[in-house]
Formats: sequence, C-alpha cells, structure tokens
Amino acid sequence: MFMTSVEQFLKSNDIKYILHNHPAVYTCDEAEKYCGNIPGVACKNLFLRDQKCIRYFLVILPAKKQTDFKKFAGLAGVDKVTFADSESLKEKLGLKSGAVSPFGLLNDKNQEVELYIDSEIYNADIVSFHPNVNTASLELTKEMFHKFLQVINHKNNVIDLSAFAENHECKLVDECDIADTLSES
Repeated sequence: MFMTSVEQFLKSNDIKYILHNHPAVYTCDEAEKYCGNIPGVACKNLFLRDQKCIRYFLVILPAKKQTDFKKFAGLAGVDKVTFADSESLKEKLGLKSGAVSPFGLLNDKNQEVELYIDSEIYNADIVSFHPNVNTASLELTKEMFHKFLQVINHKNNVIDLSAFAENHECKLVDECDIADTLSES
C-alpha cells in the first residue's frame, strides 16, 4: 500500500493528517536536513528480526534516541535481534528500505510483525511518518495516530527506551489495547 493508498485509507477512516513533500530521505541525517521544518517529534522506524528469522519487529522511536539491541531482545523475549533484510521488509510490510513506517502495517494482514512504540512517540502531541514512500511525510496529532492504531487493530507494545541509554532494565510500559486507551480519554 503506497502513498495514495495510505492517504485513501486515512481519509476513509476520518484520520486527519498534513502532507509534507520533500526529497527522498534514507537516513535520520537526511531527514533532519530535508524534514527539519515538519512539526512534532522526528521518528525513526527500525525493522528488526530475531536471529532465527521467525519473529519480526517494528520499533518506533525518536530519531535522536539510540537503542540497545541486546536489551530490546531481552524485552521481546528473544536471544538476539538484528536488522531484517530488504526481502523480508518487502514480504512482511510491502515496503522498500527508507520507507519503513507504521503505515506499512496496513500490508501486514496476518499481523506477523510485532509493533513496539517508544512512550515518547506514543505520547507526543504530533508525530510524522513516511506514507510508505520516503519522498513525503504525513503529520498526525496524537489523537489521529492513536486512532490509526485502533483502526488497524494491530496489537502494540509501548516501551520506555530511555532505560536503554541509562543502563537500566528496559521495561514494557503498556501492552496496549488501543480501543481501551481511546475510550479512557
């Protein structure tokens, strides 16, 4: 599902967004250069796999935040994680390298990819993600991002990755049922 399909999906589910076009970006440095004027928390999206290529993970965190793969692996209950290859990215999320985002979950019909969202992103007032192409970004409010997660009905785990940087144990903040979260607000 590429940009027009993502936009159609959002519109059909009354999820409001602002479109920002920009040159193709493949790294956080390029995104900072070309997308630095886009409001909200700049995000990076990591598509990871376990060492046996059985489990796949989409980890969404602030662009400036580092993650410790070893600690994340412990949190996810696997021995080791590494970046998944481009073939797996295409197979699981229908995406090319450089375009990874939560919108790729629209292509994960069997919910094979486990979603982990850093609490800073989950609670941010505004976030932006590529709409399955890296030449644009869609800006969403917190309410619209949460609504997107509710509509796709994909289980997500909210985690505190700041613990990684502070040499503390990584912790699961919440195993979200987004419908419950929205009904409480």
